[in-house]
Amino acid sequence: MSDVLNYQHMWRSMFFRGAGCLLQRTGCIPSKPSHLPPCPWRYLSFYQPCLNPVLQRSFRAPTWYCFENRIRPAVALYFCRTLRKDAKSVIDFPSQALTVTDIKQYLRSKDIPFYDGYSCLHAPSIFMEPAPEGSGKENYSLFIDKTTGQFLCKETLVEGSWEDLQDCIEVMLNENQTSISPNVLLGFPESMEEQEEREMEMKEVQRIWSSSVPFSDLLDEEVQLIKTMFQIGKLTNATLKKFGVGFFKPTKSLVFPWFSGHDSGLRGVKLLSAAVKGDGQVVYTEATVPKISNYHNLFGLPLIGRKDSEVVLTGREVDSMAVNQATGLPSLALPRGVSCLPPFLLPYLEQFKKVTLWLGGDMRSWEASKIFSRKLGLKRCSLIRPGDFQPCPSEALAQGRNLARIVKASIPAAHKSIVSFKQLREDVYGELANVEQVAGIQWSRFPELNRILKGHRKGELTIFTGPTGSGKTTFISEFALDLCMQGVNTLWGSFEINNVRLAKIMLTQFAKQRLEENLDQYDMWADKFEDLPLYFMTFHGQQNIKTVLDTMQHAVYLYDISHVIIDNLQFMMGQENLSLDKFAVQDHIIGAFRKFATNSCCHVTLIIHPRKEEDDKELQTASIFGTAKASQEADNVLILQEKKLVTCPGRRSLQVAKNRFDGDVGIFPLEFNKASLTFSAPVKGKQKLRKVKLDKNNGTEEIEETELKEKSEKAPKPAKAKTSKTIKGAAALKNTTDGEGNDQ
Repeated sequence: MSDVLNYQHMWRSMFFRGAGCLLQRTGCIPSKPSHLPPCPWRYLSFYQPCLNPVLQRSFRAPTWYCFENRIRPAVALYFCRTLRKDAKSVIDFPSQALTVTDIKQYLRSKDIPFYDGYSCLHAPSIFMEPAPEGSGKENYSLFIDKTTGQFLCKETLVEGSWEDLQDCIEVMLNENQTSISPNVLLGFPESMEEQEEREMEMKEVQRIWSSSVPFSDLLDEEVQLIKTMFQIGKLTNATLKKFGVGFFKPTKSLVFPWFSGHDSGLRGVKLLSAAVKGDGQVVYTEATVPKISNYHNLFGLPLIGRKDSEVVLTGREVDSMAVNQATGLPSLALPRGVSCLPPFLLPYLEQFKKVTLWLGGDMRSWEASKIFSRKLGLKRCSLIRPGDFQPCPSEALAQGRNLARIVKASIPAAHKSIVSFKQLREDVYGELANVEQVAGIQWSRFPELNRILKGHRKGELTIFTGPTGSGKTTFISEFALDLCMQGVNTLWGSFEINNVRLAKIMLTQFAKQRLEENLDQYDMWADKFEDLPLYFMTFHGQQNIKTVLDTMQHAVYLYDISHVIIDNLQFMMGQENLSLDKFAVQDHIIGAFRKFATNSCCHVTLIIHPRKEEDDKELQTASIFGTAKASQEADNVLILQEKKLVTCPGRRSLQVAKNRFDGDVGIFPLEFNKASLTFSAPVKGKQKLRKVKLDKNNGTEEIEETELKEKSEKAPKPAKAKTSKTIKGAAALKNTTDGEGNDQ
């Protein structure tokens, strides 16, 4: 009872805060249907509380079984379906951005000592009894993220938000205590369904781990075959035993354990499987228990000593073992490879004065290394540039290369403002030697875009426009979904339609079918859709540009977002200074997005409505609303063309009007499939993909027509009509380019 009274103030504030969110939209407290049996009951609101701007994770809705057969199916579906709330899937973004100065000022005002780390502030843990004065054993085990204020106590594993830490400090000081119980932040009680899911996951972890066989217990022939299959022939059995790696025979998988740093308890496993395709190529797949969003294993962490000051970060577990075996240096493998470095792992890396990032041997690993070094602190980070003589660690070990020499030759991540070609020389060579990787991520649903744009690249700004009602949002949602399915971390900012409707569109495009007619498949597709690295901003309607940019920067830090979609620019202009000219305001916003894309190494796709044109005229770059700054600042300009006076198939087409990467532009037809809401269905009949290359030396245009692979079902149109239309489009493009100047 005394504990409850001690924390009464904090629990009361949490209760009212949660109740306020629940009742804000509903207006009243719903009552539980009387015919349902006693069970854990959670109320469901179909509206997200919007007290603050929020980053909302894509979610799934698990199904409860019907309690009684006498309930009608429609009623049973309404009362028995619930939405699971994941505490880590919804991130509150404060109305006023938190700064490290705010955090320091608060800690000083409460007489809490601290010192600066690389990415966190270090303070004595308030969840442990302080050491006696003068003993010299004061433990600075509380880590506070300088960017978000999130905290972690490494001794007790208590974690939470900056507001949670403030509440704990206030309660502790009000009660004149020197510490507070680590059990104070229990959070909301788990539902029966969540408890069962967590217990099943732990049972599965224990089953896999107990069934896995150490390499020392396998026959020599089996060990040799396994090492050959996973290309780890140079890793010794002693290294595999040191890292606790086993072999799971039912799925023929390597098992990498996740041990807690606090009590060395088993928290999860990762399985690496190998399969041979028909062409003889070996494909490796990974699976984690628990699922990847809850798998936070820094592989190799239990082997790190308290006095270790240098570490090598890798993107795969086998690479981490290769580095440790060949160099003797401490090495850790990131749980999500090159896709993301979660901020809550940063406290475990604070002890290292030098961090070497060797994430792989391709350009994507190199780009990820540069992004991750910003989180870790540029001054202490060194990067290993991929190349023929510096592949990923496991390949380097297999080739007999000197890994210690490669690590020693790493280059510092921090660069001066002025560089010479000597510093750029290797970067230029890397782009020339890896043309396909430099081109970016390829679309799987839009092969014509790959032929023109070559790929989707970080750090670029894409302007997308099209007539009102032509399907801009529907197309760009599939455009982004295609990339997201290939691992591109995506953030959606939809200001015209709400997130529920947008998620419904994207889920339909993901499943390629009308789920309204196949509700029995909803959970299957929702489970798969939930695993995508897809996030939504909960803005709707007119928003201030600074608030949106702060939220985007917040998302880039938390989730390593590499693609942001803003739909659309006109909604940004509602709350700006009304005394300014609207075109000047638009230019300012476009410049802000251009700067964000470059500085954050993040691709921004910005939808802009066009000027009103005649129905029989095609849109051009000059049709984009506002001044020429939008097309000048953009790296790519995409126009969704629509023939409003035509109702037959082929009325829509996508025009690439600008491509700063290599200058190729062109137009190709689109066919809309209403059932799946996709534009990526194959177009019937023989169509031509027009690519226009501008020869800047003599000012002439070279027009190239390539046939699509689809079989012809109708006779082609007269060549004269095609030639006339192509030249007309080329001439219009030339005029537009001349008007923009040399911005490519």
